Amino acid sequence: MNKTTPALKGLPGSKLRATLDPTKIPYETSADIPDRNVYPKLQPRAIQALSLALEIKGNEHNLYVSGEPNMGRTYFVKSFLKPTAAKATPPCDWVYLYNFEDNDRPISVSMPAGKGRKLKVAQHKAMTHIRQEIPARFEKDTFQKKHERIVKKFNAKREELFNKMDATAEKENFSLNLDDEGVLTLSPIVDGEVISDKDFDKIKPAQRKKLKVKGEELLAGVSSILRQINQNEMDMRESENDLHRETAKAVMHDCFTQVSDKFKSIKGLPEYFEALVNEVVENVDQFMPRDTSLAGLLPEGMPSGEDFFTRFEVNLFVDNGKTKGAPVVVEDHPTAFNLLGSIEREAEMGALYTDFTLIKAGTLHQANGGFLLLNMEDLLSNHVSWEGLLRALRSGQSRIEDPVDQEQVRARTIQPEPINLDLKIVLIGSDEHYEVLLYNDDRFAKYFKLKAHLQHAATRNAANIKNYISIIGQTARETKVLPLTREAIAGLVDFSSRLVEDQKRLSLYIPLVRERMIEASAFARMAGKDTIDLEALNEAVTAKDYRVNLYEEEFMTDYDRQVIKVATDGQAAGRANGLSVTLFGDYEFGLPHQISCTAGVGHGGILDLEREAQMGGPIHTKGMMIIKSYLVRLFAQDKPIVMTGSLCFEQSYAGIEGDSASGAELASLLSALSGAPINLSYAFTGAVSQSGAVMAVGGVNRKIEGFFEVCRRRKLTGKQGVILPADNVVNLMLKDEIVQAVEAGMFHIFPVKTIEEAMFILTGMRCGKPDRKGKYPTGTLYRMVDDRLAELAKLAVPGDKNE
Repeated sequence: MNKTTPALKGLPGSKLRATLDPTKIPYETSADIPDRNVYPKLQPRAIQALSLALEIKGNEHNLYVSGEPNMGRTYFVKSFLKPTAAKATPPCDWVYLYNFEDNDRPISVSMPAGKGRKLKVAQHKAMTHIRQEIPARFEKDTFQKKHERIVKKFNAKREELFNKMDATAEKENFSLNLDDEGVLTLSPIVDGEVISDKDFDKIKPAQRKKLKVKGEELLAGVSSILRQINQNEMDMRESENDLHRETAKAVMHDCFTQVSDKFKSIKGLPEYFEALVNEVVENVDQFMPRDTSLAGLLPEGMPSGEDFFTRFEVNLFVDNGKTKGAPVVVEDHPTAFNLLGSIEREAEMGALYTDFTLIKAGTLHQANGGFLLLNMEDLLSNHVSWEGLLRALRSGQSRIEDPVDQEQVRARTIQPEPINLDLKIVLIGSDEHYEVLLYNDDRFAKYFKLKAHLQHAATRNAANIKNYISIIGQTARETKVLPLTREAIAGLVDFSSRLVEDQKRLSLYIPLVRERMIEASAFARMAGKDTIDLEALNEAVTAKDYRVNLYEEEFMTDYDRQVIKVATDGQAAGRANGLSVTLFGDYEFGLPHQISCTAGVGHGGILDLEREAQMGGPIHTKGMMIIKSYLVRLFAQDKPIVMTGSLCFEQSYAGIEGDSASGAELASLLSALSGAPINLSYAFTGAVSQSGAVMAVGGVNRKIEGFFEVCRRRKLTGKQGVILPADNVVNLMLKDEIVQAVEAGMFHIFPVKTIEEAMFILTGMRCGKPDRKGKYPTGTLYRMVDDRLAELAKLAVPGDKNE
């Protein structure tokens, strides 16, 4: 490998980040950006699923929107659904009505939007009027005259029967007496005088016996007349009741016909109105004025008049009178009551009771005929809600029930008639929740056949940049921030590429971009500006990092004090600077680490001290095993590798996971074996394969910035830099200060494809290529490693013999 190798050539500043030229933005400020629906072009998979959900009817093709938080999932779905929902016909109203045949089973009736409230108001007014009109009719002369005729008729009949009884008794010389309680008494008449009970005992036994027999015969004859009198009383009461019912029926005809005629076209209401009229007619006595002085004498539990009249109310269960189009409902707290509806109870005199007016709708009913959006994490935390939702989808109906634990005593309740459902359920959650449900609940796959998978990034091309600018304009208007200048708009586009860590992609974590816009607007206003310029935007980005980088600053202080020992200049054998990323909360930052290696005689092989101390994760362990495989491929073709050595992350006291440091670990191992010193002005990040290829890693921007910050604090020498995989160049979206340092020649970034290129930069030595016999050229790095391994193998032989 000669010194013209591309590995020696650092990246220019233009390759360290993607930059949008503000002059290419055709709008002076974000206020000039027209409204356009660009989501179909940025989220084609999700849009296709949503479009199918709109087209396919039934309760099986519901939707699961899959994506990570901070992607604006709910906003995205609402933005798509609302234009379509606005054009739809508003769904019907639902009311619950009293069931006059079975009061424990209220009936449900659907009717066109707005009709429910009209029915409720009309029926309430009509029944209020009826309650006043019926007693008033009883006071009118017409009713009183009819009642008097009935009373006279039956009084005359009663008088006639009484006279008949008296005449029969007198004919037999008996006196007849009927008291107020209807008790009949017969007393004999002797010598023109009525014999009392006391005098009756003084009569001669023979005559007394004769009178007694005669009295019994007379009583038997009179009893039939008495029964006629009682029947006459009952006939009179029935005639009075008929008159009352006739009067009530006339009132209902006069006062309720208008209501029944107005709503008779609605299915179920004609039968209900007929039953309501019959209920009023048959219970007309409930409409009579009550004697308040007797209120305290009523037995407990006897229904009051107010309780009776509740049955004539209308429970407006779902009111879509003011709904424009199909409803799009978001349920943020999907408890069983909030989602599935409930049957409430009221307390009276220490007892709980309920009726059909206490049936309350849930968001499942409010969204009926439209769309219901639910967060999957919230829903799964309410198991009863999830089960109830699946039952509703299975039956196509919503049954409002009292959720009762098995150990709880079930109170008396009502069973409302089910509500027919016709809506689309949209679940919003993560991929993890989707997989858990898919593999553990067969019902989920049956009723949620459509997956709208939100992609986290879009290709950065001219068309998508234009779309992204449209989103920026729309977001600026919705959040009411100050207008953004061209430079600020371009800066936001570049910021989105930094979020996704890719020069050729744009982040679709729109809420994070929105946050920076809001904060930049605040900084602009604080500075007395009327627009958001690039300076305000950069200040907002910097301020966000400053608010959350306390731990990073504390680490940097330790580097400054040499508490954490990482060299940024000089040379050393068996030591290399590796890079890692650390996450505290939502803030990620990079830190350099010294990786050291020792090698000597023995049979222990290469020990991974992190694994031995149980601080290394499985991926890190795999990286170590790949390093061993790489050595075997290069140096164990003509001899065994017999050695002992160890690799260690110095001053690492937390767990280590990932293979992004395997390149630096291999470099320190090769340096320890060869004795060639490594230039500690460089830090190296990259995973290594068994063939020696350096592969891409994550968090490359934060890693570079972390090493740069340590170097900057110690003063840049112009010789420092970072070696990274060539495949990661596209991921570079570095801060301006690093780009400026690179352009000034004060910092360098080297992309490499193989470990050989990296070792040439780190040691200044060629690694060399083996000849036909498998030998590396003299003076090359790998020749020095090969010779050392051969020497270690020979030195280990006497130990084998002694054993």
